Amino acid sequence: MLDDKNVLRQYDPADTLGAVAHITQQMTYEPVIELGEFAPRAFSQIVLAGMGGSALAADMIRALTEGWLYVPLQVVKGYDLPGYAGADTLVIALSHSGNTEETLSCYEQARARGCTVAALSAGGQLVERAARDSVAHVRVPSGAQPRMSTVYHLRGILKLLEHFGVIDGDLFAQVASSADWLASELVAWAPEQPESDNFAKQLAKTMMGKTPVFYAGELTYPLAYKWKISWNESSKNLAFWGQYPEFNHNEFIGWSSHPIEKPFAVVDFRSALERPRIRERMELSDRLLSGMRPKAEVIELRGETLLQQLLWGLVLADMASIYTAVLNGVNPEPVALVEKLKKELTPSYGDSAF
Repeated sequence: MLDDKNVLRQYDPADTLGAVAHITQQMTYEPVIELGEFAPRAFSQIVLAGMGGSALAADMIRALTEGWLYVPLQVVKGYDLPGYAGADTLVIALSHSGNTEETLSCYEQARARGCTVAALSAGGQLVERAARDSVAHVRVPSGAQPRMSTVYHLRGILKLLEHFGVIDGDLFAQVASSADWLASELVAWAPEQPESDNFAKQLAKTMMGKTPVFYAGELTYPLAYKWKISWNESSKNLAFWGQYPEFNHNEFIGWSSHPIEKPFAVVDFRSALERPRIRERMELSDRLLSGMRPKAEVIELRGETLLQQLLWGLVLADMASIYTAVLNGVNPEPVALVEKLKKELTPSYGDSAF
């Protein structure tokens, strides 16, 4: 079925598979910072505020800078900024549509508290407010769903952080320099590659009809979250994610009880860059839970750096989840129920920011 071009075309009329194949365009995207003039200042903390797919790149940046960034960086997924956010805080509001009410709420709070504010969006109210308020912002290309624009977001946030003196341009340059390598890796998952040689198609077949649970370690946790998003939105399939070593302190026991036959697919993302103890915990947990849950499907992340491994896993998630959508008989591109929810929310919710 997944090797039939007509079937792929029937269920993927927007050609999301083709869009993923052009990931190198995102990796070499050059963001332009509008209204970028500011008085140089030191920051005590950084807040990246966004929801869902728009926040995924923020999670990636948090993982990539963990351990060496000189100030705390927090990702906020909700309506409110942390209490510490003030004049010495840099807040970057992230909304692909520009109309995410939680992000707009954080934007207005940041302005009211005297934070240094920046924004990233493809348009909508966030861009309008940034222009109105003379706030530095990046306008990323529109047209794709937020979950499939992650690298645009990644490049934009990295450029803003560099602009405000938080980081240098190394990570930004690494994204572009990895484009050819990732393009060569992606060939193995293309629609033209038969299922017998296509790991993305094989994963889709393995997880079809099941509820996947994705696990990763302390460095690679954004991938587990990304795969959950892709299965939820592209495959229209319930999915969950978790993180080691926290897994062993609660969820581990949750798998041990009845029923023995559980309709789940378990996926472990393993990286040579994680602490060796993480791999040991994954392997030991899988052995101790033998017969109590499905055996974990192990995905060994490829790439010499954490950035490359995150990008590799991100693209594989998109390809495998789209193939799963085809097997599920659904269109991977739209998220109609999310749009319906937004329309039915009370227009006057919250304060005058909306």
